[in-house]
Amino acid sequence: MDSVSFLLVAVILTALAFDFTNGFHDTANSMATSIATGALSPRLAVLVAAVLNLAGAFLSTEVAKTISNGIVNDAKVSPVMIFAGLIGAILWNMITWLAGLPSSSSHALFGGLIGAVWVGAGESAVRFTAIVEKIVIPAVASPAVACVVAMLATYLAYVITRRAAAPVARKGFRAGQVGSASLVALAHGTNDAQKTMGVITLTLIAGGVLGHGSGPPWWVVLSAGLAISLGTYVGGWRIIRTMGKGLTDIQPPQGFAAETSATAVILASSHLGFPLSTTQVCTGSILGAGLGRRLAQVRWGIAGRIAVSWLLTLPAAAAVGGVAAWVAGRGNAGVALVAGVAVAAVVGFYVLSRRRPVNPDNVNEPRVPESAEHTLDTTV
Repeated sequence: MDSVSFLLVAVILTALAFDFTNGFHDTANSMATSIATGALSPRLAVLVAAVLNLAGAFLSTEVAKTISNGIVNDAKVSPVMIFAGLIGAILWNMITWLAGLPSSSSHALFGGLIGAVWVGAGESAVRFTAIVEKIVIPAVASPAVACVVAMLATYLAYVITRRAAAPVARKGFRAGQVGSASLVALAHGTNDAQKTMGVITLTLIAGGVLGHGSGPPWWVVLSAGLAISLGTYVGGWRIIRTMGKGLTDIQPPQGFAAETSATAVILASSHLGFPLSTTQVCTGSILGAGLGRRLAQVRWGIAGRIAVSWLLTLPAAAAVGGVAAWVAGRGNAGVALVAGVAVAAVVGFYVLSRRRPVNPDNVNEPRVPESAEHTLDTTV
């Protein structure tokens, strides 16, 4: 096996490593509200999410095709560029995980690839029209749509059940959350697992293993599904705490409304081939659920920090991906240097996280003291 083949294997393994970080970074998307309301125990929630993420990976490949032959010109992409882009995405995922911020793993991946390809192959290799159409517009529209849908759904949930006994209504909505959270996990698998499938397929095309415009082979679908489900099972507890307890105090009717709204938006996007951010959709739906309940508190300070992380994700990952592409482009020594720095950084982030660990036993504790956040009473 020659050096190019070894490089292909290294890139594929790096892509699966990103997929793993995508899994634990985005566990909160499907299960944060169910854990917060007590509909599912933390450990059972991540197990259910992991299984359904794997199942969802087999439902569609439209998003994977968008990644492999949509935002960049696959004829001008090399495995080194893809490797560099993945490094940018992984490092940004680790930074935001450490901070407990539900930023977009999808946009970290897109940003890393765009920056690496731009540096490695020039501006002409990046399809900016497709980026605007399939990434930027959905990034702006999807959380807003999810927020409005969830707000209306929450309002209707309380109106419809206002004559029911409160304990009965809570019990019913908690039972409903088991199904709605499961649907979010399934939808997450149909969208996010495909992004790694697309990256691996792009790598195989760049290495001459597959023809231009090819879809992901079966083993790519399986490996990507397994990697994201394993990461999901590990559980991104720091982000689960932020989404479940940070934005608003979630009650079962809100959790059910947020999850069903997010599922509808994600599945519609997957069907259309839009690789949107499930994190942004789920965060938008949780915010909408907070706005839809009378006298609910929305913590705008935390929401603002999340929004800033969303704005920074694409350019920050692109910058890291571009630098990594420049260094890795110097040859095998450059690739080894980038890999070594990335591994050291990941280990460093993990060590820092142990200073204030978040786990299944304390995930439902408030992220920060209530008095430290700016809150706003909202009524409908």
